[in-house]
Amino acid sequence: MDDIAETSFENFKLSELTETIINLETVNPIEFFGVNNGKLDILKKKFPLLKILSRGTQIKLSGAPEQVETAKEKIDLLLQYLERNGSLTENYFSQILGGDDAETVDHFVDRNPNDILVFGPNGKTVRARTVNQKKLVTASEKNDIVFAIGPAGTGKTYTAVAMAVRALKNKMVKKIILTRPAVEAGENLGFLPGDLKEKIDPYLRPLYDALDDMIPADKLGYYMTTRTIEIAPLAYMRGRTLDNAFIILDEAQNATELQLKMFLTRIGPSAKAIITGDLTQIDLPKNQKSGLAKALYILKGIDGIAHIELDEEDVVRHRLVKAIIRAYEKDKVIDQGS
Repeated sequence: MDDIAETSFENFKLSELTETIINLETVNPIEFFGVNNGKLDILKKKFPLLKILSRGTQIKLSGAPEQVETAKEKIDLLLQYLERNGSLTENYFSQILGGDDAETVDHFVDRNPNDILVFGPNGKTVRARTVNQKKLVTASEKNDIVFAIGPAGTGKTYTAVAMAVRALKNKMVKKIILTRPAVEAGENLGFLPGDLKEKIDPYLRPLYDALDDMIPADKLGYYMTTRTIEIAPLAYMRGRTLDNAFIILDEAQNATELQLKMFLTRIGPSAKAIITGDLTQIDLPKNQKSGLAKALYILKGIDGIAHIELDEEDVVRHRLVKAIIRAYEKDKVIDQGS
């Protein structure tokens, strides 16, 4: 392909050529070019009539003016995405390059500054960082109950907590309720040392971690003391009516059918709920069935209930997490075929 590009390039008269240099100083060049220049090769295949050279933190484009301008616009979009999200998979790289309509591009590069969900401590901005995370935000804005399903690291819980904090700050709700099944302890926490808070905190720690990123410590402490923000095991939701609240049920794959039905029927008329889960990581005892798969099936098509799927492309943790998820998915397919 490079030989073809070189030949095509030489067919132009020098008077018809233009060149431009794009600086990559605001991003990690290795993340932009890819391992072994894999993403750079994708770029070259997309624009075979251009001569594309990479030198350190620069890209040099040479060729017909209209081709150079088109390539520059696409590279600018790629850089915007990378600046905002910190990482850029080869799949998204290809999709942004191939997205010729504004709607497709806007899925990846949201130029609207209002997409920020929360301003955290020290000016940190929290926003939906991937296509499916943005779909989750939109679904929650339009529906009162949303199921967010996907593997670990896809940001489903983090994005849900950010939406809950935004709703509280904007006075759309009066409180936030975060809950998880304490399945590792079989919902029977009595044998653990310490008071109730000390017993349950290890199972709820990921929810605390998300809140720490979004609310200053002193204010978070106040919210917790006044029960404006409540974090509790799923079993403690029984018998309650949860209204004027943004409610998140995390790790819902570890809720039994009865527990999930109990939770869903606690939701009051002025509440929003997001249920997150990963159907590949069910930790329930073998004699108990997860209620999540059944809930997704029987509640499908009900107006006001949405279902968002996240996948490895939404992973915002270490780059190897995506490879790990793909490896397990591949192994799952092999096992099912054998």
